[in-house]
Amino acid sequence: MHFDTVTPPRTPVPAWQAQALCAQTGADFFFPEPGSSVREAKRICGMCEMRAACLEYALDNDERFGVWGGLSEKERLDLRRASR
Repeated sequence: MHFDTVTPPRTPVPAWQAQALCAQTGADFFFPEPGSSVREAKRICGMCEMRAACLEYALDNDERFGVWGGLSEKERLDLRRASR
């Protein structure tokens, strides 16, 4: 018996993402273990020219984990609540 598998189409990577500093440093800083510090991720974000685009992407796509645009999960949630 033969089964064909369907591979879902890959979501295109936003243009800003290739230029972001996080693309050059790796995900460990931006997706730390629970309870770990996000200080280093925020420092890197603070130097990144793509920070605003990254934060906009995270808010538009309801990213719930990691540091995006210099904000932690809780900070993005607080920002969403404040904007309502």
